[in-house]
Amino acid sequence: MHFVKVKGILSAKNGMNLYRGCSHGCIYCDSRSKCYHMEHDFEDIEVKENAIELLEYALIHKRKKCMIGTGAMTDPYIPLELEIGNVRKALSLIESYGYGFTVITKSSRILRDLDLLQKINEKTKCVVQMTLTTYNEDLCKKIEPNVSTTRERFEVLKRLQEAGIPTVVWLTPILPFINDTEDNISGILDMCIEAKVFGIICFGMGLTLREGNREYFYQQLERLFPYLKERYIYTFGNQYIIDSPDNRGLMQFFHQKCEENGIVHNNEQIFNYLYAFEEKDINKQLSIWDWKI
Repeated sequence: MHFVKVKGILSAKNGMNLYRGCSHGCIYCDSRSKCYHMEHDFEDIEVKENAIELLEYALIHKRKKCMIGTGAMTDPYIPLELEIGNVRKALSLIESYGYGFTVITKSSRILRDLDLLQKINEKTKCVVQMTLTTYNEDLCKKIEPNVSTTRERFEVLKRLQEAGIPTVVWLTPILPFINDTEDNISGILDMCIEAKVFGIICFGMGLTLREGNREYFYQQLERLFPYLKERYIYTFGNQYIIDSPDNRGLMQFFHQKCEENGIVHNNEQIFNYLYAFEEKDINKQLSIWDWKI
């Protein structure tokens, strides 16, 4: 862990990363890519020490309320958050100033902040996005070793649904020759159906590999799945987009099952929902016709 001071905290689309780097250890993580110019070891978490002050300044001076997002580059609920507490501090500000909130995570630690998530959702809108890739728990522990398992994340989704907080699942990445099977996709979709998620984001059955994350991914393949690295190199070369050979059939199965169960599966529609700020009139008075006798 190391601390830095930064000049700003919110992106043009009102996203923020309170930390840079991650300790989850997912073997496929795109955030390791060199294009993001992370000038430190990925597991050496960078803490933005003035992030909360910058966030409050930004929230005060914005002309219009909006959705504030986090988690696109670094899962905010890494173990270090329990020590630093920047996510909870940020949530307190977002709730206090009446903004909406959305977060992407793989961690059950988010339930620590359920009280604030509910308060935000009562005023505006709070959407929790959860990544699910692997139905099999043993396989999940291999490719996502230091984070909540799929079953634990599923329990979080159910708890959020019970609390009235809408959820979205990211079904990505799906690793060719590892978890690109109909059984895997079906198992994850069954969880999403039971947890009553609003929508599922999926860009295709595959992953992306570029300089930085490709090398790390191949190192992990050598360690965990002997001879699979050679199969990847032979099949895909240095491609950036790595599609499963079964992509077409799996995507057809995905869309059909979502459609049959009322889950939104159009990415553009889901992103529009995530970005749309909704202010609820909590002071609305009941008319005489609203009262039940």
